Amino acid sequence: MTESRRRKAPLVADKRYPSKGRKPATSKRTAKPAGKKAAARKTTTRKTTRKRTGKKLGGNGGGFFRRLFRWVWRLIWGITWRVGAVAGLLLALAVGVVYTSLPDVDSLLDGRARGSVTLLDRDGKVFAWRGDQFGGVITADTVSPHLKNAVVATEDKRFYRHFGVSPRGVASAVRINLSEGRGPLSGHGGSTITQQTAKLLCLGVPYVPSEWESEAAYESDCRQGSLWRKAKEAVYAIAMEVKYSKDEILTIYLNRAFLGAGARGFEAASQRYFGISAAEVNPSQAAMLAGLLVAPTRYAPTNNLQRSQDRARLVIGLMEAQDYLTASQASKARSNPAQLSEAAAARAGGYFADWVITELPSFFGTDTTDDVVIRTTLDQRLQKSAEEALQYIFQEKVREGSKAQAAIVVMSADGAVRAMVGGRKTRVSGAFNRATQALRQTGSSFKPFVYATALELGYSPLDTVVDEPYCINIPGSGQWCPENYTRKYYGRVTLADALKNSLNVPAVKVAEVAGLENVRTVASEFGIESDLAQGPALALGASESTLIEMTGAYAGILNGGSAVEPFGLSELKLLGDDTPMMVKTSGIGERVINDKAAKQLTWMMMRVVSEGTGARAQLPGWQVAGKTGTTQAARDAWFIGFTADYVAGVWMGYDDNTPLSGVTGGGLPAEIWKETMLRVTEGMTPTPLPMLAPDPPVRTAQPRQQRRRQGSGFENAINNLLNNIFGN
Repeated sequence: MTESRRRKAPLVADKRYPSKGRKPATSKRTAKPAGKKAAARKTTTRKTTRKRTGKKLGGNGGGFFRRLFRWVWRLIWGITWRVGAVAGLLLALAVGVVYTSLPDVDSLLDGRARGSVTLLDRDGKVFAWRGDQFGGVITADTVSPHLKNAVVATEDKRFYRHFGVSPRGVASAVRINLSEGRGPLSGHGGSTITQQTAKLLCLGVPYVPSEWESEAAYESDCRQGSLWRKAKEAVYAIAMEVKYSKDEILTIYLNRAFLGAGARGFEAASQRYFGISAAEVNPSQAAMLAGLLVAPTRYAPTNNLQRSQDRARLVIGLMEAQDYLTASQASKARSNPAQLSEAAAARAGGYFADWVITELPSFFGTDTTDDVVIRTTLDQRLQKSAEEALQYIFQEKVREGSKAQAAIVVMSADGAVRAMVGGRKTRVSGAFNRATQALRQTGSSFKPFVYATALELGYSPLDTVVDEPYCINIPGSGQWCPENYTRKYYGRVTLADALKNSLNVPAVKVAEVAGLENVRTVASEFGIESDLAQGPALALGASESTLIEMTGAYAGILNGGSAVEPFGLSELKLLGDDTPMMVKTSGIGERVINDKAAKQLTWMMMRVVSEGTGARAQLPGWQVAGKTGTTQAARDAWFIGFTADYVAGVWMGYDDNTPLSGVTGGGLPAEIWKETMLRVTEGMTPTPLPMLAPDPPVRTAQPRQQRRRQGSGFENAINNLLNNIFGN
């Protein structure tokens, strides 16, 4: 090793410059190579120096900008992560605060501010709902898988993957809104199911009636879409994701979502539209229900079934695209769209259901906070009969474009209302009900109460009265001279014939003899509660009344002379209770006229239909009693009549009091009545009316002059009255 070191040349740098005045001692043999080697070293050194010098000179500017960029980046990053950390801490704090305020899932499932009213017909079948229908709790586990999949596919396909807020969904919604010419937050919101649930919960703010102008104002505040509100909604949604499982959040959503027609939650909607539980819906029904979420009122199948079915087809497409349905299942669902149940197709019971609710105490009806079940008197067969009859007459016998209206009420003799039509549009809810709300002059349909008063006082249907020009001086109004509809006079007529032909002068005379105050008493006790005219025009129907009042008063004649209060409720109980809170079996009240008078009046009214002004109301094989009514200038036309089983009343006119053209009570109203009762009595065995024909007058042999002077008892009473009015 020592020998090697000796032989090895020491590593010493070449002297670039030799000492002054001294030459290096080299032999001739090695001088040339040494010179070449030195030159090579010298050249290499210069090149290296040049390269290094070039790098140094060219990098001064680049290094500066690099250092500047790095400094700016470090500054921004330092600020960003600190702000982010603070924001994260604040977000965590906010989420934590909300988290501690969230209750158990069970307390969030029924969020209604008021209860529901379920209406059953006389046979116990559901035909209508009012209020906020809940239907019962469903969960993400118990609901139909098709419905669960339809909701997720439609509203939030990444529901099971996000943390409550979907940045992708928000970005997509903003892009769509801008492309459609709206503001970034207008229109599509990009909300997840969790965020929608937070909105349904109003971010935990309960509805307190005393703090809000109305429930609508409260819900409007909950739905506001400001940026600050969206931020609070996102915090609440994240807190829900921390507190609850995904299926628990979905359960809250399924139970609280509003789905049109007063249905809160998918169970209520499924029962209302299809008559089945949400656990039983098929793909087409599930798609229709999920399709309601975007706009419940617009797409409600009870408003427009075709529009709802079209929306459901889009949902089916989404379910197929996301592999919730196979191609064959989707095709089958499209070719067999969901249909409404019979009860739902009836459009919430229409006028009858509205009337029943208004007849209830408010805490059981419009303002109920409980779930109430009401059994009613409605007969759906009779209801359909009345609706079909009205539509038939207006299609076949009323000129196209006419704005005339009509109403129908059918009831039993005890006042139980079996059918009600409040206008030409029969499938409505919350509309003006002409059967119960329209006060109209009754015309000659009031005359039976004039004759009822006379019969109660002991007069006979065969008593006579003279039909002749007749004037009465009315204090404060001057002379009043009633005329018959025909502008003719018929001399001496019986009371029965005067009613049969609806003569006005005899009716006024009879009312004067029987006493106007007595007539008012009889009419009001029969159930006509409206203000009755004070003068003699009372006898000609100058007073106003509603169709249901008049029909109820005629029911009193049919049942033998007792007052009737029309009713639609037969039993009321709270949901889940077995014991009813209210029960009503009859509307019959106190007696107004005696049984004989009622039966004789029925006989008189039977002749109105069989021989008189109501001939168009005749029913083949049935005895029918009734009375026509036409008011001044034909602004109102009435026909009210009855068989032994049912009383039916019909009114026709314009809402703005425009006179009817060529219509009297014996015309179209009588025909509507007949068409209704033809359908009502189909399959029934005809039953005779409870009527009593009067005994014929006993003729005695006496001089002709004496017979002429004597006249009937009623005629003598008329003569005495005239003598009292005008003197001897």
